[in-house]
Amino acid sequence: MTPPNAPSSASPASPHVHHPLFARFYARFSVSADVRGGLGELRAELLAGLSGRVIEIGAGNGLNFAHYPAGVTEVVALEPESRLRRLAQEAALRAPVPVTVLPDTAEALPLEDASFDAGVASLVLCTVRNLPQALAELHRVLRPGAELRFFEHGLADTPGLARVQRGLDRTVWPLLFGGCHTSRAPLAAIEAAGFTLGPYRSFDVPEKGPRLPSSPCVLGSARR
Repeated sequence: MTPPNAPSSASPASPHVHHPLFARFYARFSVSADVRGGLGELRAELLAGLSGRVIEIGAGNGLNFAHYPAGVTEVVALEPESRLRRLAQEAALRAPVPVTVLPDTAEALPLEDASFDAGVASLVLCTVRNLPQALAELHRVLRPGAELRFFEHGLADTPGLARVQRGLDRTVWPLLFGGCHTSRAPLAAIEAAGFTLGPYRSFDVPEKGPRLPSSPCVLGSARR
């Protein structure tokens, strides 16, 4: 018999995620990038105007939590990497809205169908092991008409950098950066999962200086 609070679609057990070296690096680098690199302002833009019950996948060390607006009644955040999850749990205690941090992966959400008013994917679709499955799970737990907010980096719009990205993804980049892939196409993946794209904008991070494999970014929204 299915437990009363279990999701209606069967999900595999969450795989173990362990990137201790990357987690240490990210915990330090991300804070500096928020303050000095302008990512904090992008996080605020990403979350502005959200309300109701929100699910955030791949919460990392919880840097989004401080930017959730007062209209949000609850955030359920998932972070499977143990070191980052501990930092996210500490950040949840300081958040202006109620935040619960779970250890599960985006590909196997232990949550009911159509139970959230909004979803957030922030610099995580590059890293999930199964991108279509992760987005299918988000689609499942969002109610009809719910909004998905996304801030992701992805495939470059120039052939030269795109070739570099694909080469790095086949070799060292995922090993060095916790499973990250630079050449995924988040907009196409979001549409393929059944979402309808809303307004979005493309830009580079950082805006000045050399264009890195992780520079091409997109920030916007889509509808379930």
